[in-house]
Amino acid sequence: MKVLILWADPRGTNLGVRALAAGTAALVRRVWPDAEIVYQGYGPGDAPMRIGVKRNLGREYVKRHSVLKDWIRTLDLVVDTRAGDSFSDSYGLHRHYGMSTMYELVSRLGIPIVLGPQTIGPFVTRRGRFLAKSTLRRAAVVMARDPMSAECASDLGRPVDLLTTDVVFALDPPSVEQTRDVIVNVSGLLWNENPHVDSGAYRTTVLELGRALMAGGRRLTLLAHVLDSYLADNDVPAIQDVAAHLGDQVEVVIPTSLEHARDVLASGTVVVGSRMHACLNALSGGVPAVPLAYSRKFAPLLAQLGWTYGVDLRTAADPVGDVLAALASPGLDDQVHEVRARADKSLALATELLRAAGPRQ
Repeated sequence: MKVLILWADPRGTNLGVRALAAGTAALVRRVWPDAEIVYQGYGPGDAPMRIGVKRNLGREYVKRHSVLKDWIRTLDLVVDTRAGDSFSDSYGLHRHYGMSTMYELVSRLGIPIVLGPQTIGPFVTRRGRFLAKSTLRRAAVVMARDPMSAECASDLGRPVDLLTTDVVFALDPPSVEQTRDVIVNVSGLLWNENPHVDSGAYRTTVLELGRALMAGGRRLTLLAHVLDSYLADNDVPAIQDVAAHLGDQVEVVIPTSLEHARDVLASGTVVVGSRMHACLNALSGGVPAVPLAYSRKFAPLLAQLGWTYGVDLRTAADPVGDVLAALASPGLDDQVHEVRARADKSLALATELLRAAGPRQ
């Protein structure tokens, strides 16, 4: 049994995408413990070529015989993750079209495709909706990780087969001692100019929150969840900038791996995260998390799990006050264990659907 996990890379700098890859692999191994699992994202992977380069993929698509097609034919199943939230045209049609082209190639070669638990939509362009309809129609199984995504799929004419949750909950929770207090994940995406929120307001929020926590006697740890690289979208420079403003009493952690990041998050009493998977990694490890949300992917996913704590940076009038109020809420620890129980039940259903989509053994 050979399974490709598509558009998720366990070796990339974005630990959210690594969690997506690892969680999907854990879900696959619940069904096929001895499966050979291969990965391919935008960069180098297990495929014989980089499929994230549009001209490469376009050439392979029109060839009658190619090394990529030959490699795809060795697969028994493809689980398409779309990097968690890229099944949308909100990142531009170029990205949506490229992912859809690879999907179409796999489909035409007769390999069953499962759309793993992910965000679906939004689609705001006519071309984007057309591609989305084609993708949904050809999928053997479609799973959404939040109700808004399920509604989007229904509007496009293909209801999801399962409304479940994020695959990070398929990972075993870390077993570490609680040695830290408040862990704050600062997003390099939001720290710099971006299409989601005002970067200046975000910087002010993070610094004011850090000062307020320290003034209240809390111990502060700053955690990167997207590691340093040549890309502007990484958390390390932002973390270093915040630490320079807040002083040497603040601990700075740059993880060396996904496992290291999950251990650090599990060692805190609470997490405030700007990256959604920083929050999900915390919650899946039994630690309460307060998201600083910047898109629609946060709230519906967490609400589906019964977790109502969070601040929407796009609408909050007093985000610092809202975070402090959330941290003071009673019963956070009890409620986070209920989240894990709901997630486990939901992913058990996803496992059965995955089994049904695979080849008969």
